[in-house]
Amino acid sequence: MTRRHESDVCIIGGGISAALLAWKLSEQRPGASIIVVEAGERAFDAEKRWEQRRRMLEYGENPWPGDTLADQSAQGIISPSMVVGGSAMHWGGVTNRFSEEDTRLHSLFGLAVDWPIDWPELERYYCEAERRIGVSGDPSPLPEDARSASYPMPGMRLSWNLRQLKQWAQKSGIPFWATPQAKNTQPYDGRGECQRCNTCAVCPMQARYAPDITYKRLLAAKAIELHDRTLVRRLSAGGSGPNIDVAHAVHRDRPDEAVEYRAKTFVVAAGYAWSSHLLLLSASPRFPTGLANSSGLVGKYMTGHASVQTQIELDAEIYPGMNEEHSLVSRQFFRADRRKPYVRHDLRIWESTVNREPRLRDESGRLLLGDALLADWRARTRRATARVRAYYDVHPDRNSELSLDASTKNRYGDPLPRIVHRADAASLARREATLEHIRGVFARMARNDNGSMGRLDVGAYWDHPGGGCRMGSDPGASVTDSYGRTHDHENLFVVGSPTLPTGGCTNGTLTFAALTLRSADHIAGAART
Repeated sequence: MTRRHESDVCIIGGGISAALLAWKLSEQRPGASIIVVEAGERAFDAEKRWEQRRRMLEYGENPWPGDTLADQSAQGIISPSMVVGGSAMHWGGVTNRFSEEDTRLHSLFGLAVDWPIDWPELERYYCEAERRIGVSGDPSPLPEDARSASYPMPGMRLSWNLRQLKQWAQKSGIPFWATPQAKNTQPYDGRGECQRCNTCAVCPMQARYAPDITYKRLLAAKAIELHDRTLVRRLSAGGSGPNIDVAHAVHRDRPDEAVEYRAKTFVVAAGYAWSSHLLLLSASPRFPTGLANSSGLVGKYMTGHASVQTQIELDAEIYPGMNEEHSLVSRQFFRADRRKPYVRHDLRIWESTVNREPRLRDESGRLLLGDALLADWRARTRRATARVRAYYDVHPDRNSELSLDASTKNRYGDPLPRIVHRADAASLARREATLEHIRGVFARMARNDNGSMGRLDVGAYWDHPGGGCRMGSDPGASVTDSYGRTHDHENLFVVGSPTLPTGGCTNGTLTFAALTLRSADHIAGAART
């Protein structure tokens, strides 16, 4: 038996990109039928979060039990979260922007590629993304970070710890300010103010934006249908033309029943890994290498950025547990000097919790109780420790890729993804110079107040990953156009993180959101014609 559903728009995936897309499409096309299909389940019970938070604090339990599917995993860097709302159900909420340089790397520096979108247009959608999800932030002191609109809310107040760290860090001559956050600093959009309780992974106040907020409102307004626990296994173009006409799926509770989705427009919003995976799984005699893959680039140019970190001890009074998710940022090194070798990175500071928690035994194994425990704790926290990190810009090689792993399959027999990230030759060639530059910046900061710098921790590529369906104006060198419409199939779009040609050098969620909102305008306009 086959269960069939028809709609104007079928959105595959249920994370933050899908939520924002559904929200905007429902506004621009009231009355249109929109179905969102997600393999994970709903986690909308806000009241239950208080209990989840309590068990996390008291027992160290995962505050989001049940947000993964055991047989939907991948080799390589990927978030295991598969739930309505995706990983943005428990994200930290940092909403940094990319910069104009990210969209013009080839024009300015002869590196990677230019994005097929002008910065002023993207910047306007950044502002819309900040309004929709609710971002609090303070303006940057750097003129290069000029904005066309102010943040919706003032920035989060700095804790005592961050005030001490900022005072110390700025003695180096490097300006620092607080990271913008998708957290309310005042009542906003019907949600309360952040209480800075240091449990952002499961925000019981809903002060931190999560996509379930959007889904609940859309469902209450009957603006969308949400089909959770339903895995889309492949797409097909059944007619003589290239348009997609069916998404073939299976419901986890009814594995013997086929489910079909028929729509005028299909949008893949399944994140950077599962979007490419679905297109590759959809190979057929007509499209033997998968859908949208005439360029051979589906799953290629998987991107992100790299990181390097150190711990710096300094003379300051710092107390553990004070809104540790909040941090300081500097974008002074965000823009490369065209007269010098290319180096771009942000610069971040958090309070460090390394070796700063109370303990019951010292290094010799001696039991610590009462006054001895307090004396040991105070001695180890007398000198503060700052965690300092730089996310630096690297560019993907063509063979930085997601492929289908025939040796590992899910319960339905579909091969799962295997992700291997590779930097391009130019990124590899400048790696040591980049690390030497960052080491120098860290050392410059460590000299403040006789600070002591720890070892350099060089992270593996790639933080905040994206790519796999890169956008571009040349169909032979990209998978989609700037709006996410695939070059090969007029009614098939990919939105959000998979479309990034390069991964910048800071958190990407706000960029995914801005690009998705821009795609929504185009999809809504195309659907009217």
